[in-house]
Amino acid sequence: MGAVRTAFYYDLFSPEAYLTAERIIALLPAAEWIPVSAPDLPGADLLDGFLCPTDREAFCDRIERLAARRGLQAIRWPDPFPSDTAFAMRVATYACQMGRAVAFSLAAFRQAFAGGRDLRVPDNVLIAAAACEIHPRAVSKGAGLASVARALDDATALAAQRGVRDVPALWLPDGRVFHGDEAFDGAMRALIA
Repeated sequence: MGAVRTAFYYDLFSPEAYLTAERIIALLPAAEWIPVSAPDLPGADLLDGFLCPTDREAFCDRIERLAARRGLQAIRWPDPFPSDTAFAMRVATYACQMGRAVAFSLAAFRQAFAGGRDLRVPDNVLIAAAACEIHPRAVSKGAGLASVARALDDATALAAQRGVRDVPALWLPDGRVFHGDEAFDGAMRALIA
C-alpha cells in the first residue's frame, strides 16, 4: 500500500473549488483529487442562500477578480448558478476510477466557469469527458452504475470523517484540513514545514 497523499476535495458546482483546482494543478501536482457530493457534507455552503442581489454580486465579483489576478480566463457564469452537479459528480467519480479525475475535473470546471456552460446538461459534461478521451457511451454508462454512485457516497462519507465540512478542502496526511481557496496558502506552508 502506498503512502497517504494530500487530498483535494471538490464539487464541480463550486467556483471557489475551480480556482483552487487551477492552483493545485500547478503547485501541488501530487495531490489526490477526490470528487465529493457537497450537499452531503456537514457544513457545505451550497451558494443557494444569498441574502440579497448585492450579496450575490459581491461574491461573483470576488471570484472574477481572483481569476483575473491569477491570469485565468475571465469567469463566465453558467445559467443557472449555482447548478445541480449530481450527474457531473458521478462522471467525475467514474473518471477518478479510470485514473482521469484531474483531466476530467479541470475540463468540467473550465466548461462551467470559463465557458459558462451548465453542468446539469449532459452534453456539456460529455464535452468535458471527450476532452480527456473518455468515450460518451462509457460516460453515460459509468455515471449510471450503482457502484459509481456508491463510490461517490463513500468518498463523501470519508471526507466528512476526516473533518471536511465544505468544498474546496485540502486534507493533509497529518489530519489537518484547510477549507476554501483562501486557505490554500496556509496548506502549502504546512506542507513545506
